Amino acid sequence: MKIIIDGKDAALGRLASYAAKQALKGEDVVIVNCKEIIITGNKKNIREDFDLRRGRVGTTQQGPKVPRTSEKILKRAIRGMLPDHREGRGKVAFRKIICHSNIPPEYKEVKKMSMAKKFKNKFVTLRDFAK
Repeated sequence: MKIIIDGKDAALGRLASYAAKQALKGEDVVIVNCKEIIITGNKKNIREDFDLRRGRVGTTQQGPKVPRTSEKILKRAIRGMLPDHREGRGKVAFRKIICHSNIPPEYKEVKKMSMAKKFKNKFVTLRDFAK
């Protein structure tokens, strides 16, 4: 069974932890509207953190790998909440998660689970960091 989650106005960390738990249970998780997911906090501090990670120069290897699209930023957050994503149950769970920046046609009419919450504090959407 697939769990379809609408990311509009959902907090990044809460959504990522929920998706990781469901994938570890064996559920297929599809997240749509990744551009609308929000990160709470001061925009200046969040921007500095993202720029710091993107500005690091890698070694002779090709890296560091820094996601630049909203769905890949979300997948990276989910990956950090799974046990070892390279092998075992973490690898299996990570493959069960699919992220889309918009709503694909096959999910337009399907009932979606919403994790939206209205935040009164400062926040910024993933759309602002995706390039």
